[in-house]
Amino acid sequence: MSFTKTTEQDSHYNHLETKSIKALLSVINKEDQSVPLAVEKALPQIETLVTQTVKCLQNGGRLFYLGAGTSGRLGILDASECPPTFGVPASMVVGLIAGGDTAIRNAVEFAEDDTQQGWKDLQANAITSNDMVVGIAASGTTPYVIAALKACQQHHISTGCITCNLGSPLAQVADYPIEVVVGPEVVTGSSRMKAGTAQKLVLNMITTASMIQLGRIKGNKMVDMQLSNDKLVARGVNMLMDQLQISKTEAQQLLETHKNVRTALKHYSNEHTKNQ
Repeated sequence: MSFTKTTEQDSHYNHLETKSIKALLSVINKEDQSVPLAVEKALPQIETLVTQTVKCLQNGGRLFYLGAGTSGRLGILDASECPPTFGVPASMVVGLIAGGDTAIRNAVEFAEDDTQQGWKDLQANAITSNDMVVGIAASGTTPYVIAALKACQQHHISTGCITCNLGSPLAQVADYPIEVVVGPEVVTGSSRMKAGTAQKLVLNMITTASMIQLGRIKGNKMVDMQLSNDKLVARGVNMLMDQLQISKTEAQQLLETHKNVRTALKHYSNEHTKNQ
């Protein structure tokens, strides 16, 4: 199959080493501004994948991200932020990277070329037909990801993908492909730049929209967030003060007792209903 690999096309800029810092920052910023517009064009595809992901999660399934290099790290980042943000189990959204956890910090040579390991990594996490697997690869040609998605389809597991090339091999094997075409990078082939930014924006959309649909946000507030530091405790206190119109002291006592904003809100509402 022949397709245009825009992520590998030559940069619009040359002689970068001769440019000033100001000029370099200017061209990088100029190119970055095109990324949200590229994501906007993919919104119908993103909506389709999110709709299917929500169905899987509502039925007790999980969301898996699978990638190599930058793509794998971005998936792990998004997955790891779901428990503290939305109060969900760490097992609900799982990020997997070619080369294993070592590859999060250090490149593992040729890990992305392994056509067996992706499926093995999913099996190690007891993958089932209730789950959704989203392959992430800027190029859309990563063997680790493509082979895993093919195996998923053979086992009737729903699949999606996020890629930055149109009509890639990865998109061809995904049930719900997302193609965000950002064009050549400032540094030719450095997909950690615009392509990585595009992937992060899409990942934000997938988990945020899914968790909202699952009822993990009240109004616009993270009422299920884990109160893991002083900043978040203070945020929780402010939420209670605002929602319930109570004093800071009372809000602090409520949160200290119930350890969760949603639970505190529910308890307060129930108590006041009884007393009316």
